[in-house]
Amino acid sequence: MNIKAVIFDMDGLLLDTEKLLVRFWVQAANEAGFPMTRGHALNIRSLHRSFAVPYLQGLFGGEFDYLKIRSRRMELMNDYLENHPLEVKKGAGELLSYLAENRVSTAVATATDIERTRSYLSRAGLLDKMERIVCASMVKRGKPEPDIYLYAAEQLGLSPRECMALEDSPNGVKSAVGAGCVTVMVPDLTPPDSELSALISAKANSLLDVIDILEKTKRGVALC
Repeated sequence: MNIKAVIFDMDGLLLDTEKLLVRFWVQAANEAGFPMTRGHALNIRSLHRSFAVPYLQGLFGGEFDYLKIRSRRMELMNDYLENHPLEVKKGAGELLSYLAENRVSTAVATATDIERTRSYLSRAGLLDKMERIVCASMVKRGKPEPDIYLYAAEQLGLSPRECMALEDSPNGVKSAVGAGCVTVMVPDLTPPDSELSALISAKANSLLDVIDILEKTKRGVALC
């Protein structure tokens, strides 16, 4: 297996921001009078708007104003980040250094819009570590559909099977697997269930462990 690129999710994978997205989705929805729980918010991690809207309106009714509540969620998160640093996930720096030393290409494939993606990565000191940034707005269908990973591989000039995708959420895993990437789950808020365990090539406890997984691929060691 010849891995020529690693494609990163951002929230919950590179940056410890998924917990904030979940927290503020719940707060924004509750403020609007909807009984969203943490479990509901977990289910929409990395989920494209075209899928999130019917899911949430199916739960709470057609009066659930996705755009308005999402705007409030963004406001809450922006207020929080004005007074708190962005936390980088354990092992991110070491893994990115390893990839640079071994001439492995890098990209980000995220549901977050391009402006905030660049801002977050810049604040975290990671923007110049990424050769390509691909956001859901750049493709027809967002996660869990495979488009974003197919496009990221295309931007890198590679086939998906030459790319390792790192994901922390079920919707992200399904997107990467659907594209044909070698998919490694680095769980953040929830561990992989039996369905996800059957899909992924490997599970890593942190980004540090991904280095060992990449070394195995270089030696031709099977991941499953």
